[in-house]
Amino acid sequence: MGKIYDGIIGLAVGDALGVPVEFRRRDTYKVEDMIGYGTYNQPPGTWSDDSSLTLATVESIARLGRIEPVDIMQNFAKWYFEAEFTPYGEVFDVGNTTREAILNYQMGMPIDSCGGTDFRDNGNGALMRILPVALVSHNEADVRRVAGLTHNHPISNQACGVYVDIASMLFSGADKAAAMQTIKDNPSCLLPELNRLAKLDNLSREQIKSTGYVVDTLESALWCWLHTDNYRDCVLAAVNLGDDTDTVAAVAGGLAGIYYGCGGVSGVPTEWIAQIARRQWIKELCAALEAVE
Repeated sequence: MGKIYDGIIGLAVGDALGVPVEFRRRDTYKVEDMIGYGTYNQPPGTWSDDSSLTLATVESIARLGRIEPVDIMQNFAKWYFEAEFTPYGEVFDVGNTTREAILNYQMGMPIDSCGGTDFRDNGNGALMRILPVALVSHNEADVRRVAGLTHNHPISNQACGVYVDIASMLFSGADKAAAMQTIKDNPSCLLPELNRLAKLDNLSREQIKSTGYVVDTLESALWCWLHTDNYRDCVLAAVNLGDDTDTVAAVAGGLAGIYYGCGGVSGVPTEWIAQIARRQWIKELCAALEAVE
């Protein structure tokens, strides 16, 4: 399998690692391996809405051979109403803005009007599922169209754009310094809310927030990736930040999966992949997306 699989399985593994401790306060626990139950009482290897919506996006792009927002949103509706794209036929974690957008679509609202546009709609529900766009497109308009399906505020859109730019560069073989250089070279292009991204190298763990706010999630995911040198340490650092553990680890895990690959000393641990729900189906979806390239 190629880097598409590495990124998607990296995201799913990070998600599953974080699910059992979501909403836990930092430093009141320590995750060192794949565990289960906890917050949602799910078995080890269970991924959440982060992976479900990512995989729903992968399926649409692979089947159609292109990015088609209406079809992606239809997959989101199948997930929410019919529990498709779930690990065990159950939807157990849904963000408010995502739910509202899907309901808007189901009620017949135009596709470009479904996503939330208020400041309060800057949760991480678009960032957590935007990785497939980075793997097939470098078009800023595609990022906005896919992100905006649920979260259509400029802050969320730009956060997704930054993440897609970094992931795309890693997909093309760039190292960490090169992938981050665009942010450092063009800080004036960033909204004020995102201006700390260029300074993540110098921030301490205590300065990093891991909430569901899209800016906090992007900062914390990138911080974990920049301050570790292998997949395992990256996603465990993310999970152990507390709060929105599954999404921070999923976002970080997507980058780390592309960067380090699977297996070996630094890649996604084989024993963790072996515990992931529906892993063969995920592999097949990624193979189909690889074939589009």
